[in-house]
Amino acid sequence: MTLYHFNSRRFGLENLQRRRLKVATIADLNDPFELLCVDLSDQDLRKKMRAWKLNLASRFGMLCFSTDWTNPVHWSHYADKHKGICLGFEIPADEDLLVPVTYDEMRSIEEARQLVDTRKGSAKMMKKFLSTKFHHWHYEKEHRLFVELEPKDKDPVTGFWFQDFTAKINLTQVIIGAESDITHEEVKTVLGNLADGVTVTNARLAFTSFDVATEQLKRMQK
Repeated sequence: MTLYHFNSRRFGLENLQRRRLKVATIADLNDPFELLCVDLSDQDLRKKMRAWKLNLASRFGMLCFSTDWTNPVHWSHYADKHKGICLGFEIPADEDLLVPVTYDEMRSIEEARQLVDTRKGSAKMMKKFLSTKFHHWHYEKEHRLFVELEPKDKDPVTGFWFQDFTAKINLTQVIIGAESDITHEEVKTVLGNLADGVTVTNARLAFTSFDVATEQLKRMQK
């Protein structure tokens, strides 16, 4: 399936040049309710859930993708106010690899109690909590690819983890933001030997709706 990942100008070009994506750690996600999508009025459960979240945050990160590149909110929030780029990838629709996010009000308290009890919690249930968000985030149409955080893989310069492009995370598109000054030449230069297999287009604001569209004018492709 085709999925999209948004970047600022600087990091988008750097990611293309280095053929990699930064892994998002749970502690750095922009929603503080991540993994805490239950009624936490019970003090004991609240303590256990927060400990469970800290444990998961030390072990796993994620790559975040969307099925939709045309929503202007994505560009505003994640691509430097339309100045960045959007990368399109072909990724197998394999539930062991890729998990669609569900948008809900709350998971059940009983599920949470089972989750924090190592005798009853299952990998399937853990994945449900890792991929459940408050329903107001539904516009993101998010899919998540989870990555184990191995200390040996941590970048010594940045302190971050990265995931290389692979046959299963296959770059096929680069869409340049409507307010970006990035040129096709810059993109093709950093793509190097990947350039022949990647389509590069410009985005523009749609004329009749609140969407982002593809610029068709040839002069914009130069």
